[in-house]
Amino acid sequence: MQPYQILILIAAYFGLLFLVSFFSSRAGSNAEFFRANRESPWYIVAFGMIGASLSGVTFISLPGTVATDSFSYFQVVLGYTVGYAVIGLILLPLYYRLNLTSIYSYLETRFGKYSYKTGASFFLLSRIVGSSFRLFLVANVLQLILFDELGVPYYATVSATIFLIWLYTFRSGIKTVVWTDTLQTFFMLLSLGVTLVVVSDELGITAGGMINHLSESGLTKIFFFEDWKSSDHFIKQFVSGAFIAIVMTGLDQDMMQKNLTCRNLKDAQKNMFSFTIVLTIVNMMFLVLGVLLTQYADLSGIDAIKDELFPAIATGGELGIGVAILFILGLIAAAYSSADGTLTALTTSFSIDILNIEKRYAEAKQMRIRKQIHIVISILFIVVMLIFKYAIADKSVINKLFEFAGYTYGPLLGLYTLGLFTNIKVKDKLVPIVAILAPVLSYIISINSLVWFGFEFGFFILILNGFLTLLGLILIRAKHH
Repeated sequence: MQPYQILILIAAYFGLLFLVSFFSSRAGSNAEFFRANRESPWYIVAFGMIGASLSGVTFISLPGTVATDSFSYFQVVLGYTVGYAVIGLILLPLYYRLNLTSIYSYLETRFGKYSYKTGASFFLLSRIVGSSFRLFLVANVLQLILFDELGVPYYATVSATIFLIWLYTFRSGIKTVVWTDTLQTFFMLLSLGVTLVVVSDELGITAGGMINHLSESGLTKIFFFEDWKSSDHFIKQFVSGAFIAIVMTGLDQDMMQKNLTCRNLKDAQKNMFSFTIVLTIVNMMFLVLGVLLTQYADLSGIDAIKDELFPAIATGGELGIGVAILFILGLIAAAYSSADGTLTALTTSFSIDILNIEKRYAEAKQMRIRKQIHIVISILFIVVMLIFKYAIADKSVINKLFEFAGYTYGPLLGLYTLGLFTNIKVKDKLVPIVAILAPVLSYIISINSLVWFGFEFGFFILILNGFLTLLGLILIRAKHH
């Protein structure tokens, strides 16, 4: 594809987003920005959350992992289903009962102010880094296939990207995001579906012969029970998947803010359960695509692995202009569906959790402060992405993202576990110390685990971290008078 064609595509796509933003934003009030006035249809939220959960990382990285890891990632996806059940049956009823806007305000009622601020701070850190990673991955691809050729420097690409996202979310926040997410999910799934059909056709695979073809490929092994020390082992992957889902969705303001825009708890639960089924199927489709792309690359002599596999084949021209167009659209959709929600969630969390604007100011001043925070967080995004660009090691991004999440979401896991399943009170002022020490200890154990225990933690680091946090919180429990 020519650079100008890609530019026209991006412009048309943003035109669509601005149109959605125009029709979905009315008053631009705080109730609309933070909660979408609790009027979102559950099926719209469920569909949109698929795109937000997948993001550019899954879109680019997942097909590329199949050549080396087969379908082992699906063990994590099966774990997700358990985690989503916990969210639907335990966390959502709690959030709706307490009528929360920010899910971290639960920690204040349960433990106190320091615990509350600690939980919110860890979310802010996790999300700024995690979402910058996701956006960074996609910005890199766009830079390679488009902006380098046009002589546009990376910092300009990133700044323009964030500015456009800020522009369509600044009025109505989550109310706009719920609707733009559905558009973005649609483009991602369309891209996935069409590429699957075209590559199958190129390889001469009929719909009826697909199962046979996959089983003969030698790349579809899902369950790994052989080596309990390996990070691919089923138990590690499955249990980690469950916990990753609980923390990265259930204890994450970005994902839960969408759930909390549903009309009532029943609708939010319908959304959660239907989302689980569709997400499982979509992840499997991405893995199947990985097999076909790996084989296609071998046959065509295309030298691309890991994160480069899907972009190289889709935009190389061999599969036709249609696949290239849909890949670019899917890629842009993947990038923005997680970034716009994150920008809104970070603005919400900082406004409510850190600055307490709902308790401290009148509506007009709240809106003014909220808009200022929205700008500051947009700038912060740009800065973090520039840091990544000029100081990042080479490793498959999907693992890096989850590894980092293991360290920053662990304290949230420990806090909510203690809060929900025990009556223990803690010395609130000491909670930040425990929350910082637990990830540090986890990191030390993790880098030495092979030498000390002959055991690799992998995604399991999240559970170790949550456990150490829990242990620390029990040690600082308050004595009852």
